[in-house]
Amino acid sequence: MYVCGMTVYDYCHLGHARVLVVFDIVQRWLRSSGYRVTYVRNITDIDDKIIRRAHENGEPVAALTERFIGYMEEDAAALGVEKPDHEPRATQYVPQMLDLIGRLEAKHLAYQSASGDVNYAVRRFPGYGKLSGKSLDELRAGERVEVDASKEDPLDFVLWKRSKPQEPSWPSRWGAGRPGWHIECSAMSSSLLGESFDIHGGGQDLQFPHHENEIAQSEGASGGRFAKYWMHNGFVRVDEEKMSKSLGNFFTVREVLKKYDAEVVRFFIARAHYRSPLNYSDSHLDDARSALARLYTALRGAAAAGGGGVDWNEPHARRFKAAMDDDFNTPEAVAVLFEMATRINAGERGLAPQLRALGGLLGLLQRDPAAYFQGGLDAASIETLIRGREAARKRRDFAEADRIRKVLLEQGVVLEDGAGGTTWRRA
Repeated sequence: MYVCGMTVYDYCHLGHARVLVVFDIVQRWLRSSGYRVTYVRNITDIDDKIIRRAHENGEPVAALTERFIGYMEEDAAALGVEKPDHEPRATQYVPQMLDLIGRLEAKHLAYQSASGDVNYAVRRFPGYGKLSGKSLDELRAGERVEVDASKEDPLDFVLWKRSKPQEPSWPSRWGAGRPGWHIECSAMSSSLLGESFDIHGGGQDLQFPHHENEIAQSEGASGGRFAKYWMHNGFVRVDEEKMSKSLGNFFTVREVLKKYDAEVVRFFIARAHYRSPLNYSDSHLDDARSALARLYTALRGAAAAGGGGVDWNEPHARRFKAAMDDDFNTPEAVAVLFEMATRINAGERGLAPQLRALGGLLGLLQRDPAAYFQGGLDAASIETLIRGREAARKRRDFAEADRIRKVLLEQGVVLEDGAGGTTWRRA
């Protein structure tokens, strides 16, 4: 499974959080169903927006991307998102991109224009538009496709961009330059998963042009099928508009976690079907917090600890499985959890371990109920751990420092390192 990850020039917003959580649930369910999963989620660390932000900040591109990769990893960990098997960065795969562009040029699917850019010739690929279901005449150049009068066709997109002064660049047979946005995912996915693999995922906004262009590049080069199944999670919406940085109506994960427990945010995402729009508001998160509290209340005082497995012969588990096998229908699976909680509260305490185990398949209900309601560690304990981490960093024991950070994240505490020292906040 290959999932398009973050472009790292700013903090993750809730739209990014949805991608992280949705495909984390998908890979958890596939593994629990007995599949051997290789999960790849890439990082875009070279891009027009990254270069522009680094220039505005007066810092190297690598410093900017490294910082925001760290913030992304903290947000993902706070949300209970497991690390993918591979997390390739675009800048690590430039040689593979150049090889792929060369293969496309040899098949007359790519050409170098007078501007020096190398473009993909869209109309030479017969299957273009099959993912989005639009004809070539209906399609328009995508958001990140730079208008260039030297293109053979306005729909042609850039594979290799000529270098400009003060920009990162790599040598190539077409001159110094850097990769276009789309080519990176074709190169990384084929390098790590082969030319054909099972599932390709990402946000709904990537269906066109990004995923359409990936198909054209990958299938144009290989002559075979690229991805067997495509999964696109729906938008997060605010006041009926898509949440996005370009619209200025986005909420960063860090802003939301200042007000809500991270597990509440994960539950808020999980209780909606991945393909449906997700409407953000404080009232919806308040409702999610109340609902999650009802599930944890059912686990109070029950013999639910110990991490036991699911009894798949039990009726609730069979219904849960049927829901998840039906296009990852998490709303129906969550409804099964609430039915179990009702039965537990009515006296069937023996169902509590099963409730916890099923919740764990969604990345939920794994904390001690008392700790969940008390908010985890107290301030004094947090400060003690932070002092221990600072001491470990001073003696360059980074493994211990990372372990302490992880312990705090697991307790819903996010650390933020700055010039004035380390501060913390509750997730």
